[in-house]
Amino acid sequence: MQEHAQPDFDAVLASFRERILSGRALQIRGGGTKEWYGQVPSGDLLDTRPYSGIIDYEPTELVITARCGTPLSEIDAALAEHNQMLAWEPPRFGGAATVGGMVAAGLSGPSRAAAGAVRDFVLGAVLMDAQGEQLHFGGQVMKNVAGYDISRLLAGSLGTLGLILQVSLKVLPRPFASSTRVFEINQEGALRLLNQSAGQPLPLVASAWVGNVLTLRLAGAQAAVDSAIKKLGGTELSNPDDYWTDLREQTHPFFAQPEAPLWRLSVPSVAPPIDLPGNQLIEWGGAQRWLRPQGNVDAVAIRAAALAVGGHASLHRGGDKAIGVFHPLQPAVEKIHRKLKQQFDPRGIFNPGRLYASL
Repeated sequence: MQEHAQPDFDAVLASFRERILSGRALQIRGGGTKEWYGQVPSGDLLDTRPYSGIIDYEPTELVITARCGTPLSEIDAALAEHNQMLAWEPPRFGGAATVGGMVAAGLSGPSRAAAGAVRDFVLGAVLMDAQGEQLHFGGQVMKNVAGYDISRLLAGSLGTLGLILQVSLKVLPRPFASSTRVFEINQEGALRLLNQSAGQPLPLVASAWVGNVLTLRLAGAQAAVDSAIKKLGGTELSNPDDYWTDLREQTHPFFAQPEAPLWRLSVPSVAPPIDLPGNQLIEWGGAQRWLRPQGNVDAVAIRAAALAVGGHASLHRGGDKAIGVFHPLQPAVEKIHRKLKQQFDPRGIFNPGRLYASL
């Protein structure tokens, strides 16, 4: 039996370092499944996929460590063998999604409100900085909190602070039982029910409202799920896995026409219905509201509506990115962003302008 030669990871890292030290702007990309996310990418392409593979996985410790170019499908397969999962349900947007891209994008799926975000599960990271040096933050066990905040900082940074080489992630066991319940209810009633449910000891791990239909996913111990079903009622959904996967991957009919503007409003869950022309889909117990605008509603009006209830709005996909994809920063917050960029990437090498055009 012929053995496959192990990749020369030292050579891969050396090539990354050489590209960085050249001083040319770099567009960091793994599988390219989220290339549309954020501002328009610029710079010479640096493909992270040659630096791939699971470095360490301890099922009993609930921690997995992998290189940046590792496909998420490989992570999923390893975790499935031990009935474990990435609890925040990161969207893949295709089979080529990688670990580095998942962390850099910082996107979470339907269970975000119950489980937490990507940053809550990043225990440690290794970053290659603008000098080609490897910086180690955090660790591979949950008790090691040294540098933990820096590791979390990388989540959602869109690769603008450096080249994420590897990450250690906390994983969780899959729930013993689950049930997806469906209710016919208008938006105001759905928001009321969601916020009432959030204050009760119910195993509610995901929710979605669209087209006057509220869908709830219950998961946990069998007794807890059964008790919640008796309390909430509703009708059992026959194909729950397909439904939540379509929601996570944005293949649900609501997300059709990817070129059309799709806005993401992040607001307090208790915010009332937001009166904007267009179709809406509500997730995360009311805290995430997707908008397909209609008519003459523009970015200023959408962002003003979100700000009025204590939230913010981002142009998630499609539309004219010249308006700025992410909600404009307050001066004090922008100052922090600039200082971080200057500290980690003073020459502006990594994904310039990807997060904000001015950074």
